Amino acid sequence: MTGSSQVVAVLGPTNTGKTHYAIERMLGHRTGVIGLPLRLLAREVYDRIVSLRGPSVVALVTGEERIVPPRTQYWVCTVEAMPEGMGCEFLAVDEIQLCADPERGHVFTDRLLRARGLRETLFLGSDTMRGPIQSLVPGVRFIRRERMSELVYSGQKKLSRMPPRSAIVGFSVENVYAIAELIRRQKGGAAVVMGALSPRTRNAQVALYQNHDVDYLVATDAIGMGLNLDIDHVAFSSLTKFDGRRMRPLQPNELAQIAGRAGRGMSNGTFGVTGEASPLDEGVANAIMEHRFAPLKRLNWRNSDLRFGSIEALIASLEVMPTGEVLNRAREADDLLALKALSAVRDVAERATDGPSVRLLWDVCRIPDFRGISSGEHASLLEAIFGHLVEGGQVPDDWLARQIRRIDRTDGDIDALSKRLAFIRTWTYVAQRKGWTADETHWREETRAVEDRVSDALHDRLTQRFVDRRTSVLMRRLNQKEALLAEVNDKGEVTVEGEFVGRLEGFRFSPDRGSAGAEEKAIRAASLQALAPQFHLRADRFYNAPDTEIDFTEQGGLMWGEHAVGKLVSGSEPLKPQVAVFVDDVAGPDVAQKVQRRLQHFIDRKVAALFEPLLALQRDETLTGLARGFAFRMVEGFGILNRSDIAQEVKDLDQDARGALRKHGLRFGQFTIFMPLLLKPAPTRLRLVLWSLAQGLAEFPSPPPPGLVTIPAMKGMPKGFHTMSGYREAGDRAIRIDMLERLADMLRGDNTRAGFEAKPEMLSITGMTLEQFADLMRGLGYRAERGERTKVKPVDAVVAGGETQVEADTPVMDVAEAAAEGAVTEAAETPAPADVPEGTEAIVAEGEAPVAAEPAEETVVADGIPEVAADEVAVGTAADAAIDTPETEVFYTFFWGRERSHAPRGQGQGQGQERQGGRPRRRDGEAGEGRGEQGKGRGKPKGGKPQHGKGKGPRPEREGGKTFAARPPREEKKIDPDNPFAAALAGFKVNK
Repeated sequence: MTGSSQVVAVLGPTNTGKTHYAIERMLGHRTGVIGLPLRLLAREVYDRIVSLRGPSVVALVTGEERIVPPRTQYWVCTVEAMPEGMGCEFLAVDEIQLCADPERGHVFTDRLLRARGLRETLFLGSDTMRGPIQSLVPGVRFIRRERMSELVYSGQKKLSRMPPRSAIVGFSVENVYAIAELIRRQKGGAAVVMGALSPRTRNAQVALYQNHDVDYLVATDAIGMGLNLDIDHVAFSSLTKFDGRRMRPLQPNELAQIAGRAGRGMSNGTFGVTGEASPLDEGVANAIMEHRFAPLKRLNWRNSDLRFGSIEALIASLEVMPTGEVLNRAREADDLLALKALSAVRDVAERATDGPSVRLLWDVCRIPDFRGISSGEHASLLEAIFGHLVEGGQVPDDWLARQIRRIDRTDGDIDALSKRLAFIRTWTYVAQRKGWTADETHWREETRAVEDRVSDALHDRLTQRFVDRRTSVLMRRLNQKEALLAEVNDKGEVTVEGEFVGRLEGFRFSPDRGSAGAEEKAIRAASLQALAPQFHLRADRFYNAPDTEIDFTEQGGLMWGEHAVGKLVSGSEPLKPQVAVFVDDVAGPDVAQKVQRRLQHFIDRKVAALFEPLLALQRDETLTGLARGFAFRMVEGFGILNRSDIAQEVKDLDQDARGALRKHGLRFGQFTIFMPLLLKPAPTRLRLVLWSLAQGLAEFPSPPPPGLVTIPAMKGMPKGFHTMSGYREAGDRAIRIDMLERLADMLRGDNTRAGFEAKPEMLSITGMTLEQFADLMRGLGYRAERGERTKVKPVDAVVAGGETQVEADTPVMDVAEAAAEGAVTEAAETPAPADVPEGTEAIVAEGEAPVAAEPAEETVVADGIPEVAADEVAVGTAADAAIDTPETEVFYTFFWGRERSHAPRGQGQGQGQERQGGRPRRRDGEAGEGRGEQGKGRGKPKGGKPQHGKGKGPRPEREGGKTFAARPPREEKKIDPDNPFAAALAGFKVNK
């Protein structure tokens, strides 16, 4: 087609209007052909020309689509499908720089060399083609077109910060889908455009983007081939691509071709990178912005003068080397690889022996591998098609129908539908070939119908997976400034345009969990428009709500029903916490202030009610001097102080000061100074919260379950936790401080230096077994010696009135036996104490010996269980004494201090001597502190059980003829400096 044709190369960067210019030039002629790089772009141009001239004169010919009206004047084709020898007045080839493409370059080069219009020929493309075109096309005229808008490099951006109207480019199906999924989560949705999509699917996806249903487009480099979209920003997720043989970096001119899609028409655009793509080199970025690229020097070429005498001759002609410095022989394309594979098949070689059969074989080999399967499987399919065409001249209808029937399904996911779409493209290509089927029209319509059905299903799946329709509606309405209809029901459920979008929880809007990114922002923006009046209505209702509807959590949260409306923060004073409210900004300052005032009133009243004794102590103006300072310390400690931490302050208080403090319910215990009323569960729960705020803890510890006398010691807790919980650590367990003080009162009458055994009432108030009690005493600083002895059965004496009396010298029942009779109560059954009466306190002064304190004025009842004296413990019946077999019992003897502080007990002092009753005696040299060389141990009654000041009967004589009673006279008793309980009355004596 040489003739007098004028050949013009229109070169320049993207967005210069080259394709638009070519369409205008073609329509200025009576007939014309335009070749385009993609069937997607061919469909776009076809639709544009049809809108101008009507469908009756416009043809569309691609590998899988053929629309040819009888009076066709203008042909829109892919470059591979351009008709030859038609004699059209005008001919154009778009994206001519693809002559350098490794896969398809030889086709474009062939058009550059041989395709001509009778009157005008246009080659459209990048300015990098100026040199090769000038070398290969004599008499060519060049037209330079400048970009209509600026293109600016914006660097690297995260997907979460990608601006609207952006296209994110990937170079594989997997990469495109992964990016689209992230965009859906973070931005609400994205359209997907790939070269492998059918025109129907691609157009439907583009419509989502162009109609602003979504603001993001995820695509392959297919968008770089002339697709005109309203894109403001292009982001590369990768700078490498697989070119069919290997992974290779993209050249600057290739990046520019894709980046140039941003800023269409007169609108400026930006480009950058995202994801794992590293920032562009400064030189590359400048080259793209200034459209300066290294000129192409070599083009891919394959011989088009083919010889069809034999398969070998055809292969040889396809492998002819080019001449000159501009052309390179193209690498083996898929069609040549298929030809070589089929030539090795015996049946094929025997059938392709002449020109027509070899030409037919070549046409079959040019069927693209749309399925992307292995070359062997593709060759097998081509072999079957060639066999049918040679044997019957056509592909059998029944065989073709079976192939199509297996594909005609719309179920499955995106991958399954994409594979079916690729498969149907093969049969669409076959149906387009003239003479290959008996009824070409039928099979073209049949394959097109299947492709349309699969395409629609694929579009639906893509939209379902990567686009949220709810979000698209909301965003479109917001962008168009349309009013949205939103409602809130009595359950706080918010609906916009009839769609559930979230809940109003307290005074904060919580979007539906399925939304994220731009979707969440759109939903919030739409929903908050309707929520503004709701916030004021709720604030009024909340302000008038009773305190019973509001509560605080163990983590300091403030709840209104089941919704969090604020939290506690530390204030200027321990008992004056402040409030931080949870109110959306859109509610306004009036709502926030009303909620804040109501919550502050609630917590102030809660503190006043639960800490009334402590607040009264704080407000007492009659307290002066040391008493007032001590009251301040109690307020700082929330009503509980360890005595050891303030020993000197306690010692400095005179009796008047103590009396004034006691009037407020303050108890001076052996271990703790506390207010019994503040040990109840409700004050304890609030105390822990206030203490955690004062300590600045990130996570607040929870209080122990109420009603337990002892609990396992909680390891890893902040210092002071057990004290604030109302407990004191004692080894592996912690005991409630009021019960510990009752236990201390019981121990005052025992000789802790000589050793004592646990009484049933001790186990009763602690709710422990004997073994657990021994561990508790060890934790309190005592040493527990375990022993076994013969269990002596008591003999009952029946007295008048039917009551049973125990002989004076009969040992009391074993503790374990008493527990079995109900004297010992489990901890879980012991409720929290009410108002515990205060016993006589003891004061320990430095350097002073402790003196046994006077007992409490009244018998203390532990959680509803009266204390039982040792001589009141129920004893066995007379029948028990009749048992001949001796029984043994386990007992513990407790001594104050870690080292033994008493002399050997028993009748003798010789080494190796044993105690009576089976208990081992202390050996020589084990006397404790303060004893003489002879040692003065405890006495031991007959029967092997030591006396503890409660029983009656004769005392055993000691060596030297000296005897003494179980409890010596007060004025003669020596004070054990190691015993914290016996230190009770030392200071009291001095004061006397």
